[in-house]
Amino acid sequence: MLLAVDVGNTNITLGVHDGQRWVHHWRIATAAERMPDEYGLQLRGLLDWAGVDPDALEGVSLASVVPPLTGKLVQALEQYVGHTPFVVRAGVRTGIRIRYEEPKAVGADRIADAVAVKQQYGGPACVVDFGTAITFDAITAEGDYLGGAITPGLDVAADALFRRTAKLPKVDVVQPPEVIGRNTVQAIQAGLFYGYVALVEGMVERFRAVLGPEMKVIATGGYATRFARATRAIDIVNPWLTLDGLRWLWLLNRGQAGKEERS
Repeated sequence: MLLAVDVGNTNITLGVHDGQRWVHHWRIATAAERMPDEYGLQLRGLLDWAGVDPDALEGVSLASVVPPLTGKLVQALEQYVGHTPFVVRAGVRTGIRIRYEEPKAVGADRIADAVAVKQQYGGPACVVDFGTAITFDAITAEGDYLGGAITPGLDVAADALFRRTAKLPKVDVVQPPEVIGRNTVQAIQAGLFYGYVALVEGMVERFRAVLGPEMKVIATGGYATRFARATRAIDIVNPWLTLDGLRWLWLLNRGQAGKEERS
């Protein structure tokens, strides 16, 4: 079995893979102020609750876009789970060419997404990852990572609207009954939800103009399923795409986990 850990700015996503499928998934809040012992107890508690013996794990694969937390999670995993994780960072084998101007600047989660897409769906493809930021990543027909686009995520936009206006309330980002809001809350929800649907549709078409008409669109992240119901622009929904990529990266680099330097 493999434990995969994806450390994002808002959530930490975890999964246990038994060699055939993901048998457990969790999302916990990212909290940079927590100490390694706190994360270690939380991780161990999740595994114990699921009946997963840490000794039965073959390894741990970790990606992080929150540098202050990377070392804490490594320490927690070593002390409480008993495994030194394989950490996705510059220099690991990916099986893809990264054609970004600064390859080291590409987030570990975006690399994991691209690896998973090449292995499971093939290119050309556009990955739409609904996280703290919404990222659009382009994978060529040959499976190369070409680059992408980044825009603020829905929760970030909703929070900014609330903080920068005097009278507008903070709202949950959900699909309203109709596109024309009949009250202030519905009007904000319509602007956020359908505005981002239009953003996704527009970006997908622009990516398709570059990558070709056969381009697949794969959505992942917390809002992926919700948005896929509202647009035909998304072909595949895989909420755990990044974990899939972490598994493929671990398999490609198997045996190197103990040699990784702690960040």
